[in-house]
Amino acid sequence: MSDKKEIKDQLKRPIRDLRISVTDRCNFRCSYCMPAEIYGDRYKFLEQDKLLTFEEITRVTNIAVKLGVEKVRITGGEPLVRKNIDILVRLISEIHNLSDIAMTTNGYLLPKLAQTLKNAGLKRLTVSLDTLNDDIFRQMNGRNFGVKSVLKGIEAASLAGFQPIKINSVVQKGINDHTITDLAKYFINKGHIVRFIEYMDVGTLNNWNMKHVVPAKDIISKINETIPVKPIKAQYHGEVAKRYREINGPGEIGVITSVTNPFCGGCTRLRLSPEGSLYTCLFGTRGTDLRGPIRDGASDQELVEIISNTWRMRNDRYSETRNINADKTNDKKVEMYHIGG
Repeated sequence: MSDKKEIKDQLKRPIRDLRISVTDRCNFRCSYCMPAEIYGDRYKFLEQDKLLTFEEITRVTNIAVKLGVEKVRITGGEPLVRKNIDILVRLISEIHNLSDIAMTTNGYLLPKLAQTLKNAGLKRLTVSLDTLNDDIFRQMNGRNFGVKSVLKGIEAASLAGFQPIKINSVVQKGINDHTITDLAKYFINKGHIVRFIEYMDVGTLNNWNMKHVVPAKDIISKINETIPVKPIKAQYHGEVAKRYREINGPGEIGVITSVTNPFCGGCTRLRLSPEGSLYTCLFGTRGTDLRGPIRDGASDQELVEIISNTWRMRNDRYSETRNINADKTNDKKVEMYHIGG
């Protein structure tokens, strides 16, 4: 660890996590992320030559690790639609001093790729699944994909040795909130961990409104009626999910409270977009370009300076100031499909 050069932002937060969005494309059209009426067949996604190559991503990751990053998460869009994604996983898994490499996916392509990803060095998987109700799921994913296709992916990942798998469920009032107990029960019995996420105002295109949010305390209260749970300690500083354990068993669930109980104070995440922009917040409005300098021949030291300065100037705490500034900003936030959750 001696070759690491720790940097901190304006609020004294170190950099520990790098989330890499490898594509802005997705095979789903979830209403809270990529609504089909906007991202239809004619929507122009990034051209291949605009995406960072795997070698460029690995170079940035190597530098970020020297500045304090310990964990990497590969996201999208849907990361599994990026061709040969296992090659990137292998390249990143070989970086010295990196303790964890994980991926968030919708699971649809996992039956074919789970074992390949495991063999390449991926350590952990998070699968997005908002409900077990097939009709609601088809409605929510915007492409009429059934629940079974995702469950097959989770099963394949489990057989490949990913255990436990985290299941992310975005809870929307009046849409899937009445199905959360079934989801929790199903995966607790399989040894996986469901994390219920308060519906967030990421981006500007999902028609977010506070009235669509189910507060985490209500989620826990509902679960508690069927599966008695108790809060347990975080596993590490800055963990975003509040953890709960079954009182009558070993099962675990989590809730992510970024709307009703923000956790910006412990945020140690830097985000890299598919075309090579750095964002210091999920709700960021503008990024810092790395692709330009990389392709113009910047040295590693020059990239260290760009990344370091970007982090040192960071003072983001959007979720903590959301309500204060609700009527004071018209800035267009980066969309979630572009930067990863």
